[in-house]
Order: sequence, then C-alpha cells, then structure tokens
Amino acid sequence: MTDLLQKIKGGFYGQAFGDAWAMPAYLNPQQTWDRYGGYIETFLDGPKDHPVHHNLTAGQVTDDTEQAAAIAEIIIQEGKVTAKGVAQALVNWYQRIGGDDSPYVGPSSRRAIQAIMRGEDLEQVGRFGDTNGAAMRISPVGLINPGNVQQAIKDAATSCIPSHNTDVAVSGAAAVAGAIAAALVPNSTLEDVVNAAVTAADAGRQYGNVWLGASIPRRILWAVDLVSTDKPVRERLQDVYDLVGTSLAMSEVVPAAIGIFVISEGDPTRAAILSAALSGDADTVAAIACAIAGAWKGIEAFQPAHLKTLEEANPWLDFNGLVDGLYQVALQRTT
Repeated sequence: MTDLLQKIKGGFYGQAFGDAWAMPAYLNPQQTWDRYGGYIETFLDGPKDHPVHHNLTAGQVTDDTEQAAAIAEIIIQEGKVTAKGVAQALVNWYQRIGGDDSPYVGPSSRRAIQAIMRGEDLEQVGRFGDTNGAAMRISPVGLINPGNVQQAIKDAATSCIPSHNTDVAVSGAAAVAGAIAAALVPNSTLEDVVNAAVTAADAGRQYGNVWLGASIPRRILWAVDLVSTDKPVRERLQDVYDLVGTSLAMSEVVPAAIGIFVISEGDPTRAAILSAALSGDADTVAAIACAIAGAWKGIEAFQPAHLKTLEEANPWLDFNGLVDGLYQVALQRTT
C-alpha cells in the first residue's frame, strides 16, 4: 500500500470512526461523563434517551458519514467536484434514508434538498445555509487534493453551493478540506495542518453569500490556545465547550474539531475519545477531527478490531471501494 493510499484510507475510515465513536455522547460534558462514568472508550449503542441517536447501534455512523460517502461516490463517478453532482448525491442520500421523517437531517440540508427536489435554482437554494453540514461531509474533497490546499478550497466552495452557500459555511468547509489536504503530505507537521486550516478558512470566507458569523480562522487559533494550556484535560475540554462551543454553528464545531486534533496530538483514537467527552454535536466534531488525524497518521494508526466493527456495523458502506476510488481521483489530479 502506497503512503498516499494508506493516508487516504486513514482519512476516510477516520471520518466514520469518529462519527460512530462519539455518536452516543450527550449534549454537555458533565451529562456524558455522568452517564458513562468517565470517557467513552469503545463503540457504544446510542442511549435510548438520546434526542437524536437513540436508534443507532454500536459502530453505526450518522448522517455525517452517510453524506460523505454519497459525495465520495459522485466524485469518483465524475472525477471532480461539481455543484450538480453534490446536489444529486444529497438528494440520493435524502431519499434513501427517508429524509422527510428523519430526526437527524440538519436544518440547512433539509431546506436546500427539499428545494432541489422541487426543481428550484441550484445557485439559490443554499444561499442561507450556515450550519455545520458542509464541513461534516467534506472529507472526500480534502482526500482528492493531497498537498493542494488551494484546490481543496475551491472544491469545498463548489461543494457548498447546493446547501451551504454562505461565506461562513464555505469558510468552515474549506478549513477542514484544507487541513486534510495538508495532512496527506508526507512528513507534514501538526502545525502545518493547523496552519492550512487557518489559511483555508480565511480564503473560504471570500466565497458564498455574505452572511453573519464569527471568524472561523480566529476561532481556530483561539481553540488551539485553549487546549494548549497546562490545565487538566477535562478543564481544557470544558473551556472549549463553554467558550468556543459545539452546537450546529459552523463557527463553533470546526474550531472545536481543530482544537481536538491538537490536544490529541493527531492520534485518531484519542481524538474520538476527547470529542465524545466534549459533547454537544460530538459526532460531527469527532468526524472532522478524526478524518484529519486519520489522513495525517494513516490507516495504521487505527486498531484493526475497530475497523472491523465499523465495517460490520455499516454493511452498506463500501469502505474499500470508496477509498480506492478516491485514491484514483487523487492520483489523476497529481500526475
């Protein structure tokens, strides 16, 4: 397995790994800690009283990875990122899961997908989308752009058009795609990856409909500062939860995820554990943080038993086929 292939594999599995690991977390850190008696240290079923994930079983992914897989499929088919292709991928996913009745379709995605299905103008349907859906599913866009942060930014902006075509949403999606693109570079450092996220977030703000929202690059740096103190780890996580936030807001979840990547020192399992402890929209924080960490460390950073659990809990998800397809697209773009 080439270095690039094992990194792309790590990034895609990392997306699913973090998503499934943090899925059982509750809405605030103390609630999660009390419910599980400490950190979540393995895959668990969604608890029956969870407001969203009560029907999910251990190792099962959420809409974050479902949408990422749908977008990966269309990228592989087309060999590039197009707004029309992403729109079709989202509609296919929405119809497959019965989106009208699903409790976990995000507000921006639901509004835009329903408009697309009504035949409305693709350039207009996403003009108010400002939540974190565009970032939670962006990992395939980063994975096809190894080392090419600028192209990752452009592709992220294109992928946002159908549902999250606001400057703040593009900024967040670009930050994640740029971080993953940088993480795929051999011998890249943790600082290289964070710097790419900040650069991409800043550049991404130049795309999309002008919208309200805090600066994502500045909040990334803030999150990194908060997790880099000498406080106990749980206190640092509480600082991120209280100050940066982990709600559906793009300007909260993306900086929080970069903070988790840093405090975990790029280890995907540690990132999943700490994302779950952070709570809130923990599955999205973990999906982002672990996709970046997996791309940086590669597939060998994961325990084989964990990967087997993911595959068995999500039999519909063709991990190897999607990884190989994304790898081929990445190769075409770098030759």
